[in-house]
Amino acid sequence: MLRNISWDDFWLNPRRLRGSDFLMRWSQGVWSEQRLIEAINATKEYMALPYGPSGTAPQNDVRAFELYFERLEAAGLGQVKRPDLLIFQRDVYEDQVQKMLAKIGGIAELPFLPEDMLRELIALAKIAVECEQSLWIAEKMPDYATAMRPMKRLGNKYGFKKNAVLPTIILKEEDWHPLQEWQKMHSIPIHIWHVFFERAYGIALDEAIYRIEHGFIEPTTQVFQAPSGATTKKTIYKIYYQYGYPLAVATQPATAVAEYIEDRNGHILPYVRFVGGQMDVLPDVRTMLATL
Repeated sequence: MLRNISWDDFWLNPRRLRGSDFLMRWSQGVWSEQRLIEAINATKEYMALPYGPSGTAPQNDVRAFELYFERLEAAGLGQVKRPDLLIFQRDVYEDQVQKMLAKIGGIAELPFLPEDMLRELIALAKIAVECEQSLWIAEKMPDYATAMRPMKRLGNKYGFKKNAVLPTIILKEEDWHPLQEWQKMHSIPIHIWHVFFERAYGIALDEAIYRIEHGFIEPTTQVFQAPSGATTKKTIYKIYYQYGYPLAVATQPATAVAEYIEDRNGHILPYVRFVGGQMDVLPDVRTMLATL
């Protein structure tokens, strides 16, 4: 049975919340971030801090959600691109980061503060993370574990057929340069961590950009449609998981929940999102973090 999410009021201000597709992907993004935060915090060595706007946004409260974005815009930060997570050594987090957070009013205030006020905190991070997610069971994707072979369209570089279905790590074109600039400004390496139903993969932003710029990965255009019929197009880069590294595996499965959004005209758009679940960070990732 589908459960109604009363988000139709958002259609009164579509510019701010960018339509129902944004809301669906937002909820999935929050899920993936929470799984990664819990996985990192369960290690003995590291702690994850939600740094982007999705990590501290209100949940299941339409008006509070809208006010949250109004406050972001009023602070002049509504369009600012930040990584979703900052990863710290546990001792650094407990000895220094927590004190800094207490001075600014807690984690919930991070999205509303300009980065000039947060440079000392950012400088303590081992890496920053951009989170992505996909509604797929990675191991059941048809081309999972298929070997690459030379592709004519890629100048005989190794790859897959255009219609291959396999796990990929996504970099949005609109995020590419803002993330690159953030990384350069703060001298903190950014990694992209992509969560699937039962596992997750990661790749360094620099490696992702190298693969794109050298013709290993082609752009893909995605079309998003709102219940009103309006469509928008975005360019993304789907980087083969083989170019990245295994990040985490699920130890407790998530639950797929059916929900729907109804706009003010009565148009219904059903969708599925993940709820719950638990992941464990792989030992090689902890080793990698220790070397950075």
